[in-house]
Amino acid sequence: MESVAKKGMESYRFGSVDYIVFLGMIVLSTGTGIYFGCIKKSKRKLEEVEPTLPTTMPERRKNDFGSEKMSEYLLGSRNLKVFPVAMSLIASYISGVTILGTTSEIYNYGTQYWFIAIAIVLQGIAVSYVYIPVFSALQVGSSYEYLEMRFHSVIRSIASFMFILDEILFLPFIVYVPAIALNQVSGINLHVIAVVIVVVCVFYTFVGGIKAVVHTDAWQVLVMFLSVLAVAVLATVYANGLNALFDDAAKGGRLIFNNTNPSPYVRHTVWSVLIGGFSYWTSFNAVNQTMVQRYMSLPSLKKARASMAIFTIGVAAFVSVCCYVGLLIFEMYKDCDPLSAGLITHDDQLLPLFVVQSVGHIYGMSGLFIAGIFGAALSSLSVVLNSTSLVILEDVVRGCFKMQPSERASTILVKSTIIVLGIVALSLVFVLEQLSGILSICTSMTAIAAGTTFGLFTLGMLVPWANTVGTAVGGIASALLAGWISFGTQFTIAAGELNSQKLPVSVEGCVGNVTLRENVWVDEEQVFPLYRLSYHWINPIGVATVVVVGALVSLVTKPTNIKTLDPDLISPVIHRFLPEECFNGRNLNAQAHKNLINVS
Repeated sequence: MESVAKKGMESYRFGSVDYIVFLGMIVLSTGTGIYFGCIKKSKRKLEEVEPTLPTTMPERRKNDFGSEKMSEYLLGSRNLKVFPVAMSLIASYISGVTILGTTSEIYNYGTQYWFIAIAIVLQGIAVSYVYIPVFSALQVGSSYEYLEMRFHSVIRSIASFMFILDEILFLPFIVYVPAIALNQVSGINLHVIAVVIVVVCVFYTFVGGIKAVVHTDAWQVLVMFLSVLAVAVLATVYANGLNALFDDAAKGGRLIFNNTNPSPYVRHTVWSVLIGGFSYWTSFNAVNQTMVQRYMSLPSLKKARASMAIFTIGVAAFVSVCCYVGLLIFEMYKDCDPLSAGLITHDDQLLPLFVVQSVGHIYGMSGLFIAGIFGAALSSLSVVLNSTSLVILEDVVRGCFKMQPSERASTILVKSTIIVLGIVALSLVFVLEQLSGILSICTSMTAIAAGTTFGLFTLGMLVPWANTVGTAVGGIASALLAGWISFGTQFTIAAGELNSQKLPVSVEGCVGNVTLRENVWVDEEQVFPLYRLSYHWINPIGVATVVVVGALVSLVTKPTNIKTLDPDLISPVIHRFLPEECFNGRNLNAQAHKNLINVS
């Protein structure tokens, strides 16, 4: 395997079989959109429904987004199946950025990051029993509707605008990273690849709505998982065996599972990965519209929890496979670091290089891998397009501006938004390519938005006395503090005032005169402490700031009267602590509904 590592990328290019596999992904994606958008249109039937005693409270809303057609387009009429939705949930989070970033993280910083799988399992439990029941009881179309029900329309509008900005900033990464990977192994122009990704995704999202998105996500995720798994299995076969793999990883300092260093400045420790990982994953999966929209597309809380369980197991397994591939990459390049040797220019190119040099000689493998990365890009992009268009309709037009567009106007607005977002994504790819510094800025802003927004929901669902003033002050304090830390850290890194925590690499096995880059040691004690924090801590700091500041300010500014609070707005885990008066209205409504059914 060592001799293979010495070969350049020029020795490996796409063959005809690779192109067939890759083009199959494009054809299936567009075909799914056509099928659900044009061929399998739902047949509306007027049926007399026998009244039955409901197992849950009556639905709070009759129409989503003002019409049944828009409800079907954006929520699948709340009647989708568990497995496709679970696969779409995975697609909502796993992108090409995740695949390429996780493997390089293990290569550069060791296996302590693997503990993220434990954090994923813990967040799955928290999301299922703390947050989803609230959204399910309220039957929201957009997660941000909750903030208006619980606090004020202004809080809802601010959170929804933060979401839109967050998703727009995330768009170019979804496209750019897999485009680089495909360009690296195929030689196809990066701009051509970006155009293909955006056009294909916009087409099937535009035509088929959430049904096309969910069902396309389902098989794209399967292709994505199978491609990475195939690379892992075949690369293991061609390696020197599992014993040698883990021995070399241990010798190279990559096998780390018990770093209990309490310092918050260390990149990966047991505490930072578990606490920071749990907070970050929960902040995204509990309240982000891309996830909540899929929970709400299912007919019941039970099915929403089932989809979350499949998602949790699937993502934990997938991330674990990516971590294992990271070890395989180190095994292959332990004696010749590709970045130092000039084989790649960025860490995100490690995995594509590894694939073509380790299993690229097998017909179709490079095509399968790129199809997996491409599918991850398509699925993540389609989810963002679909969810952002929903938020613009429901939270901005109908919520913020209090407009009630007709079914036709809503359809035009949503579909136009999808096209515009596609154009924006493509435009930002060119910006991202020219301005390298924008990457860290966008990453920081998305982290700020995620922590602050999650804190708002957590405050509302877990702190009954929280009021609008406390929530607003807590949100502002969180955004300012997280922004201060995040941007301060980025500027400090750019100024070269922080030492790299990358583990040592070797170039002893490289061909030619290759030397390691000299690392200049700097005294970090002179740097402001908050700027030295591990990135894992930024999200939990933001969340904690909202909850603590919001709860305290609410206490001193006329806290909410808990006795008059609708219990559906509070998480079920807090219900045992609420006074009985909260549930009086619910009991009366349930009894009246039961009497009405008995009379009929």
